[in-house]
Amino acid sequence: MIRSLLLIAALFLISPAVIMAAEAEPAWLTFSGAEGPGKGKVVVLVSGDEEYRSEEALAQLGKILATRHGFECRVLYAIDPDTGAIDPNNQTNIPGLEQLGVADLMVIATRFRNLPDEQMQEIDAYLRRGGPVVGLRTATHAFNIPVDRAFAHYSNGYAGEKREWTDGFGRIVLGEKWISHHGKHGQESTRGLIAPGAADHPILRGIADGAIWGPTDVYGVRLPLPGDSQPLVLGQVLAGMTPDSPPVAGPQNDPLMPIAWTKTYSVEGGPRGRVFTTTMGAATDMLSEGTRRLLVNGCYWAVGLEEAIQADARVDAVGGFQPTPFGFGGSRKGLKPAGLR
Repeated sequence: MIRSLLLIAALFLISPAVIMAAEAEPAWLTFSGAEGPGKGKVVVLVSGDEEYRSEEALAQLGKILATRHGFECRVLYAIDPDTGAIDPNNQTNIPGLEQLGVADLMVIATRFRNLPDEQMQEIDAYLRRGGPVVGLRTATHAFNIPVDRAFAHYSNGYAGEKREWTDGFGRIVLGEKWISHHGKHGQESTRGLIAPGAADHPILRGIADGAIWGPTDVYGVRLPLPGDSQPLVLGQVLAGMTPDSPPVAGPQNDPLMPIAWTKTYSVEGGPRGRVFTTTMGAATDMLSEGTRRLLVNGCYWAVGLEEAIQADARVDAVGGFQPTPFGFGGSRKGLKPAGLR
């Protein structure tokens, strides 16, 4: 009886600590780097989109970069502050952005986020020091901030007084803002063809012509891309949703739209930073080995490790990777960051 009473008393004493630990559960994931060329480099991967499952895509990319290549990866999410669960529809909260202060690379795959000033300040500070950026898919339209806010100039299609920010983060940093679905969304997939003159670029090392594929459609861009942009991969619109689908006939493939390119950027005269952008990058796109290699190689190049890119380096998925199909309203409900570990 005494032992039973002591056990009950102990449980009452422990319960508050257990509750506090649950509340303190990290809102992001950290994958420590194994051995590899990326050892000592910190990559902060910023997810937050309603459609393409960036929370799953960047968790898997972080695992590959950490386990196969040695990078320390910290994956951030759109979080419901009341539940601690990942909520891609919450456009106003991505905890952990202060970690960009020690980052060697930011990988971003957000869509129309309206983040509070204190969170945007972390992104702005990173870009002002010329930090390298890898942008995926909807990062071309990463932000949508009201005109009366401090960071409104980051918004997709910005047309305000800060002329140097015309068209916002997408155009100025990544090279393009949201333009259009060039292929038929959900009906026409994408095959990546190496752009003329780009075959020897280190990002394409180990990638054969046509090896990049994804069920997401080609995005439209304005040609030519701005500044020192260099197209690496062109997107062939396919008349179907499998890698062996034939290309569609007609103007959709004439000319072909770039789907991956490099460039540099500078914020208001600050240091120049490297950028690799691809309009692919949905979680389902990463079922393709060619697409995974493109993303991994792009990260190497962005941080200045292009000499270390190996054509036969491992880019296979870590753990069981079964991504959720893209589409609005289809994200996994109640999922917390730890569930993607």
